[in-house]
Amino acid sequence: MMFKFAKTIIKSFALVALLAGTSFAFTEGTDYVKLAKPIPNAQGTLIKVFSYDCPFCYKYDKKITPNLVPKLPSDLKFRPFHLKTKGKYGVQGSELFAVLLLKDQKAGLSDRDLYTEKSLLKKAKMAYYTAYHDKKERWDAGPEAYLKTGLDAVGMSKAEFDKAKNDPKVKALLKEWDQSYDVAKIQGVPGFVVNGKYLVMTKSITSIDGMLKLINELKTK
Repeated sequence: MMFKFAKTIIKSFALVALLAGTSFAFTEGTDYVKLAKPIPNAQGTLIKVFSYDCPFCYKYDKKITPNLVPKLPSDLKFRPFHLKTKGKYGVQGSELFAVLLLKDQKAGLSDRDLYTEKSLLKKAKMAYYTAYHDKKERWDAGPEAYLKTGLDAVGMSKAEFDKAKNDPKVKALLKEWDQSYDVAKIQGVPGFVVNGKYLVMTKSITSIDGMLKLINELKTK
């Protein structure tokens, strides 16, 4: 009897340990926070809020996000949102990035292609990161000089951009991106939001695999 009782106790402890390692692997307030103001129409997405003048966004876009996005679960769509309120030329950056993202999509690129060499968005984004963070460019000549850096990187004329930015689809996308500010207020950028509800606390991220596990858990909530 004692042997059977001991086996039952051991099994119980094993079950508790298993549950602790799965269901309770991540903690609200430490690993993620639930947004008080969820992003609308964002079910089934991983949104990344970023800014061209954020050094951490640059680091993530060099080493982390390009390795994360291809490994995302198939039922989760990756969506970049540029934060227009950060950086002297945040508004111009958002307009150009929105135009280029829509051009990428029109060319048939999927969300998984946005970190490949085929993406115009990537080319412009990396041109700005390099200019601002590595070369310390500040575009003192004004917004036209700022735009030229991105336009030159993708081979687009100013006239083509001026026409494209007035497209209703671009304006609608920019309106969606306005939600970025409420996300960025919590812990700055980059900000990763699952299903428009759960913000990943990047300070607790130690590996891409760990981040994927957290994203997978949050998408089922």
